[in-house]
Amino acid sequence: MTAYGKGTQHPSESRRFEDGRTGARIVQVTAHPSVSHNLYFLTSSFTPDSKHVLFASSRSGKFDFFRAAFPDGPILQLTDREGIHGLSGVLSRDGTVFYYTAGGEAWALDMNTLEERRVARYPGGQMGECSLSCDGQHIVTALKWEGQSCIAVSRADGSGSEIIFRCPRTIIHPQFHPSDSALIEYAQDPAPRMWLIRIDGSDNTCLYRHGNDEFIVHETFLGSGSDIIFTRWPYALRKLNLATGEISDIAPLNAWHISGSRDGATVLCDTVHPDIGVLLVDVRTGEHRTVCYPQSSSQGSQWRKDRYALAGDWAAAASEREKSLSWMEMKTDTIYGPQWTHPHPAFSPDHRRIVYTSDASGYPQVYAAEIAVEG
Repeated sequence: MTAYGKGTQHPSESRRFEDGRTGARIVQVTAHPSVSHNLYFLTSSFTPDSKHVLFASSRSGKFDFFRAAFPDGPILQLTDREGIHGLSGVLSRDGTVFYYTAGGEAWALDMNTLEERRVARYPGGQMGECSLSCDGQHIVTALKWEGQSCIAVSRADGSGSEIIFRCPRTIIHPQFHPSDSALIEYAQDPAPRMWLIRIDGSDNTCLYRHGNDEFIVHETFLGSGSDIIFTRWPYALRKLNLATGEISDIAPLNAWHISGSRDGATVLCDTVHPDIGVLLVDVRTGEHRTVCYPQSSSQGSQWRKDRYALAGDWAAAASEREKSLSWMEMKTDTIYGPQWTHPHPAFSPDHRRIVYTSDASGYPQVYAAEIAVEG
């Protein structure tokens, strides 16, 4: 039996192959018969030098974070902690510190020594994924605590944390502006979805008022942050200009999980219903090309609809032990997930590859595909 624990090293699981339809060169990073998935699609799973891939896996009997030397080196277990949120991790810009959440705590892991320090603690709470400010001074997370949905901002050095906003509706996916450390975009669920707030909790502003019949998802900043891109599922990839509030279509496309290139010229996305692969979309023209076909099962009953899941949808899907109004609280979500059945593609720092998850082999595994140079 394999011994797992913080700091244990394990053999490479990588193999190489080509996508049968696009010819893209792909490295399968993980192969263990358990759940393995890349980090959240708004952050890169590659280290800044692109020599390692970070991922979460349940192979130890619970979710922990691991680092695989890329493309075919050993796998190192980074954490050994109960209650880890597998989509919560984010690396500092220099790659030396890894932030993540477990239950009501946020942690900082030294990537060289594997020493850890606690950044925030909310006993009995549940924190979501981390977003790091562009100056590296703060992290922001969604937080369920004491019966409320909250936004928690914590100093990255662990010197303090505070709740800047509370809301009776579900709060998800807060993220710092890419070039302004005082601005945070976040989502309320259900509609209206997109909001902007300052780091001190002031100027909480709804960016677009819409009803539950307009299914807005997966908003994020584009490039330097003058625009926010989002999906009106399943009809269009759109953008909103923060200065003017103007909304325009990028492409009439079933773009699903989306992230933008650093220069703001390209959007990376996966697709479903129909699945036409992982795409690169030109922001200026709306034209797109397929990188590869992950062939993920891409589960979740709501993705076959064009509206948000409401209380009736959750009641119909929940078991006696799982009654919830948010996928964050579900043990096994069949409305929007399970999340590890979705590709969640993200760029490598050098934009030469993408990383994604696919359960096409029977278990969710992590893959990295090379982006072919056009022409």
